[in-house]
Amino acid sequence: MLADFWAAWCGPCKAMTPTFASVARQMPAVRFIKVDSDAAPAASARYNIRSIPTLILFEAGAELARLSGAVPAAQLTAWLLQHVPAGAGPSGSN
Repeated sequence: MLADFWAAWCGPCKAMTPTFASVARQMPAVRFIKVDSDAAPAASARYNIRSIPTLILFEAGAELARLSGAVPAAQLTAWLLQHVPAGAGPSGSN
């Protein structure tokens, strides 16, 4: 699961939204979720979110990797492919 910690007032978070959605469509084997840091401050505190957007990749509830800042789709895809199991990569259908 990939969690995007974001906030509505955050410009880079808004810029990252279409990228996050696009990569989610390309990688259906990975569950993509968004966590509003303002609406869920306990989650932000639990995962020590210090800047947004911050993406955290989880497997079985454990943090595997973390990426902070808005990044282009190609960079996000490459980062995910470094960390997700084989077969979870881009579907090629989009």
